[in-house]
Amino acid sequence: MSFDLSPFRTLYPFESHYVTRGGLRQHYLDEGQGPPVVMVHGNPTWSFYYRDLVTALRDRFRVVVPDHIGCGLSDKPGDDRYSYRLASRIDDLEALLEELGIVRDVTLVTHDWGGAIGFGWAARHPDRVARLVILNTAAFPLPASKKLPWQLGMVRDLRVMGWLVQGLNAFARIAAWVGPKSRLPALVRRAYLAPYDSWQNRIATLRFVQDIPLGPDDPSWPTALEVQAGLANLRDRPALICWGARDFIFDDHFLRQWQLELPKAEVHRYPGAGHYVLEDARDEIVPRVCEFLAAHPVPLP
Repeated sequence: MSFDLSPFRTLYPFESHYVTRGGLRQHYLDEGQGPPVVMVHGNPTWSFYYRDLVTALRDRFRVVVPDHIGCGLSDKPGDDRYSYRLASRIDDLEALLEELGIVRDVTLVTHDWGGAIGFGWAARHPDRVARLVILNTAAFPLPASKKLPWQLGMVRDLRVMGWLVQGLNAFARIAAWVGPKSRLPALVRRAYLAPYDSWQNRIATLRFVQDIPLGPDDPSWPTALEVQAGLANLRDRPALICWGARDFIFDDHFLRQWQLELPKAEVHRYPGAGHYVLEDARDEIVPRVCEFLAAHPVPLP
């Protein structure tokens, strides 16, 4: 289920690791030593998204970055072998961190669906979380002031749009073209698309959208509420929010909700950056994250 990494090694020069659970192999990065920094990606990205942050931190932290099942270098099973629901994602992250012995002083970094997944784990283990870094994501249902963008609604609910996502890789292609503020370099764009090179290998990019919980009738709605409830136990943690203001999905409606949920968070808004905020504002965000971690060392007093 993997793909040829050789064209991307200059950008992604990391050793691959795998853990097997339920007969499925999950890929992850495990770089450096020190207090753990766990980075959780979203859809339709993979651990490649965090490459520059991994490189910047691995000299003084243990940086762990999983690829979700169905994403990156992890296995991409059918629905008969894996339940592509939020709760399964949280279970996977919990099992991986247990396997790696990561049980304290965790800095949690999240983007896109990584927010619901990472904060879902944090809701179960708030005592293990030391610091938070938040990048255009959510750990709560759609804010009351925000409507689901019609593009996502069509993919979520219309069968023909599902065919475009799984058959033509439409979701990943569009994200790689319009997610950043400007066109990504060709090699970077190819790296984002590489894991999703066939109908079967695109199943997760579709299932993530289909699993968006909008109300009580949706399977992941109870899980989403549990994730949001867990935020109350994290309000005293140092938190850094780096926000791409040109994200048409995770826009300022979500940012305002984060400021309600984590009122002490340090917030930096990047007017020219889009959804792939680490691509658009890399030169500002990477050093800012380093400064934030230095200002809030672990273990916490």
